[in-house]
Amino acid sequence: MPLISIEPEIKNILPQIKLACIEACVDVKPSSKEQTNWINKQLENIQVALTPETIRQTGTVKATKDAYRALGKDPNRYRPAAESLMRRIANGKELYRISNVVDVLNFISVKTGFSICGYDTQLISGDISLGIGQNSEPYEGIGRGTVNIELLPVFRDDEGAFGTPTSDSTRTMITEKTQNILFIFIGFDGMIEMNEALLETGDLLSKYAGAKDLRTYFI
Repeated sequence: MPLISIEPEIKNILPQIKLACIEACVDVKPSSKEQTNWINKQLENIQVALTPETIRQTGTVKATKDAYRALGKDPNRYRPAAESLMRRIANGKELYRISNVVDVLNFISVKTGFSICGYDTQLISGDISLGIGQNSEPYEGIGRGTVNIELLPVFRDDEGAFGTPTSDSTRTMITEKTQNILFIFIGFDGMIEMNEALLETGDLLSKYAGAKDLRTYFI
């Protein structure tokens, strides 16, 4: 599995930043009726408490947006993925249905406010570093086309940028061909709430995606 590091350029601006990671072998397929019904029930309970104000004040969302501002990026124009998903649920829309693995990622994002980055590890080339997006750096977001990642927190491998908390890239996206996954939680305010989120994510991946060789660690 790739080594993951945080570059000094972003660490100097965001000294509290921590990463929590999950690696696992999974069986990616469409979500079962049982999984879909369970997630829908959980979201019904969550939706009651979601308003524009409560979303803004969710600690993990606020920390992510404050980090964007510190880096010089407008977090309202380039919304963190978790905030976008939470706003979708607050507006009475359903969560996107992608696969058993991605549906777990999106559910945990809504519940916790973490903009979880999810990747097919076999599509990552070499080691991973978290840095700051550069001007005109090429990036193709999932369902978004070309994304301006300048000044965003950006994961890179030997081939370049492949992940941000606003949008993961098409190059390393999880599909039904994926066998090994890497989820990365970015704690912009340190390790607050990370342990609980990791445990629940691991449990759901095991239950609904047959996760094996599951490993969690912090950076």
